Amino acid sequence: MKTSAIRLATAAAAVALALTACSSGLGGSNASSGSGSGGGSKTLSLLITNDAATVKSAKAVVDAFEKANPGVTVKTETRPGGSDGDNIVKTKLSTGEMQDVFWYNSGSLLQALNPSQTLVDLTDDPAVANVEPSFFPVVSQGGKVYGGPFGTAFGGGILYNKDVYSKLGLQIPKTWNDFLANADKIKAAGITPVIETFKDTWTSQLFVLGDYYNVQLANPNFAKDYTANKVKYATDPNAVKGFQKLQEVKAKGYVNDNYGSATNAQGMKMLAQGKGAMYPMLSVTVGLVTADEAKKIGFFGIPGDDPAKAGATVWEPGGAYIPKASKNIDLAKKFIAFMNTKAGTEAFSTGTPPTGPYQVKGLTLPASAPPVAADLQNYITSKAFSPALEFLSPVKGPSLEQICVAVGTGQTSPQQGAAQYDQDVVKEAKQLGLPGW
Repeated sequence: MKTSAIRLATAAAAVALALTACSSGLGGSNASSGSGSGGGSKTLSLLITNDAATVKSAKAVVDAFEKANPGVTVKTETRPGGSDGDNIVKTKLSTGEMQDVFWYNSGSLLQALNPSQTLVDLTDDPAVANVEPSFFPVVSQGGKVYGGPFGTAFGGGILYNKDVYSKLGLQIPKTWNDFLANADKIKAAGITPVIETFKDTWTSQLFVLGDYYNVQLANPNFAKDYTANKVKYATDPNAVKGFQKLQEVKAKGYVNDNYGSATNAQGMKMLAQGKGAMYPMLSVTVGLVTADEAKKIGFFGIPGDDPAKAGATVWEPGGAYIPKASKNIDLAKKFIAFMNTKAGTEAFSTGTPPTGPYQVKGLTLPASAPPVAADLQNYITSKAFSPALEFLSPVKGPSLEQICVAVGTGQTSPQQGAAQYDQDVVKEAKQLGLPGW
């Protein structure tokens, strides 16, 4: 999975793309017929990523929408994830060949699409009337809203085996020192304390990106200052700690012996079976194990230094957008509105069980949701969370996963890794024309 950071992409695609990518069996058309934003045709086109979970969820949403709207047909096409998919989206928008609705990233990657020029403005539109206002900043540009959510929010932190914690009498750590103390007890019991899976290099980034809540807690202006090139990972004493944590778990002998060749799917299986106790990972990855195994897995945020302010970093859902070139804007808005209803979210959940809350007003998690979803909801309800940095700043670099692998294997020091990432983001920041770079 080639990515500049852990991209939101879709609620499931962040992991499924690397492991379960497949082609869609939904069929499709490049564009729908009809004219104008008024009537248009009753055929709508939809573009999604080609991972299995998203394909399944999209089919369920489309079937439910068509059932609720007799005579309407939604034709779905797929695209790859990662940079290849990004290029396809940008090309379709620039040539006017984008589908009537497309599912894509929220946050920093959306800004690269120049939404004010390419997408339909949904500010105060009925299409997003059911959406929680807290979601709007990650699909906005210049104060205008350009998308509604699809899928759920999910956490980036530590997945843990609840049975192991219970058997060893461990408590959820509130500080990094508590985390290390737990790891020592787990190791003494003959269980791998921390699972790492560097065969899938993107998984190496969680200690850095998932630690952002603690960075913002120490400096609430970090994202703004980072965007303005006023703070750096290597020189901010709190930002560099994510790299230090990544290095420390390896140096203390906490990680699995096969960490360099293990995959994300293998790591999740190891966690579910209790062969490993803690895994720095996204909560959405519980979709890689069975429903019964997922019941054994909980979630907590990467611990910081203040036990009274323990929290978690959250990845917001992806966005559903309408290109200005669509000839079926009204029907497209109706589809996005349906996605953010109880019926729409229930349909989506049949393909991708929620591992966090939907950003839809009045919805509660279903009883069937895995424990990680309730754990994340608790952080959000208590307001002990921060969106990941990629939702607050457009500044990202393409090499973070490789840098983290080098730090996590002991080839590079945390300070060197942080400095390398500071240099890595410069080119993209300059390409975006950001002041101060």
